[in-house]
Amino acid sequence: MPIYVYWGEDDFAIEKAVVVLRDRILDPLWTSFNYTAFPPDQADAVIQALNQAMTPAFGAGGRLAWLVNSTLCQQCPENVLSELQRTLPVIPEDSYLLLTSRNKPNERLKATKFLKQFAQFREFPLVPPWKTELLVQAVNQAAQTVGVKLTAPTAELLAESIGNDTRLLYNEMEKLRLYIRGSNEPLDVKIVTQLVKNTTQNTLQLAAAIRTGDTAKALGILRNLINAAEPGLRIVATLIGQFRTWLWVKIMMEAGECNPQAITQGAEVSNPKRIYFLQQEVKSLSVQQLISSLPLLLELEVSLKQGASETSILQIKVIELCELYQRR
Repeated sequence: MPIYVYWGEDDFAIEKAVVVLRDRILDPLWTSFNYTAFPPDQADAVIQALNQAMTPAFGAGGRLAWLVNSTLCQQCPENVLSELQRTLPVIPEDSYLLLTSRNKPNERLKATKFLKQFAQFREFPLVPPWKTELLVQAVNQAAQTVGVKLTAPTAELLAESIGNDTRLLYNEMEKLRLYIRGSNEPLDVKIVTQLVKNTTQNTLQLAAAIRTGDTAKALGILRNLINAAEPGLRIVATLIGQFRTWLWVKIMMEAGECNPQAITQGAEVSNPKRIYFLQQEVKSLSVQQLISSLPLLLELEVSLKQGASETSILQIKVIELCELYQRR
């Protein structure tokens, strides 16, 4: 079916998928005739895209109409829904309609239900920053795509350094590919440490400083992250993941659970060897402290999404979190 819906928070992965789809559909000599992208602020973008999709392709190849950052699966006026119902079943085989969005489609919306009858839906989620095993898999996949050989320790270091930022991952891989200049030797940890900035690890260090109630150290690490242009929402995502893991480990310890495998599964930790160290980290903390951290982090996330001053709100919430852990 020549209709696609790409959605998810991994913008870079969506961009790459769009390029692959575009190259598969379009003939390079006829791209200017058969390819149109409709931005979300364009009036009647959906109607215009549907009209384009109904127009037979010129010359060789197919036609692609792309609704960029579409809200069609979140809200759909009745007149647009009627046009969808009239158009989608009769789109020509060589014409393609693509919708992309960061937001999850609303399954209860009539437009979404109708699209699911004709469209292929594909999700592009960001890997949770605390799921180390999946991050390492993403690193190895990117290395294979770019043509860089890694050792297991190097892949783990890159996963710790870059986290779930797919765009940064591929940029760093390109840098490493240029550095090795066609060498078939795997990159060692020393080279990667020199070439790749370690931002995610610093965010985990920020979490550790908060956990010990060291306000000065936490603010210093935060300042370094901000100076390195680390996005505030990414800092919050890593902190939420870390405190969530600590909370579950502590809850299971309080419940008397001693089996590392059971704790691994309950806390969603990919490597059972981490459980001992996590237990040591939360040993002096209370469940209530960890529970109280999450609303503060949620308030921080909401404030950032609502456009609050990033530096100011991050500093305020880090101080509040540190004060929480100074109460033993």
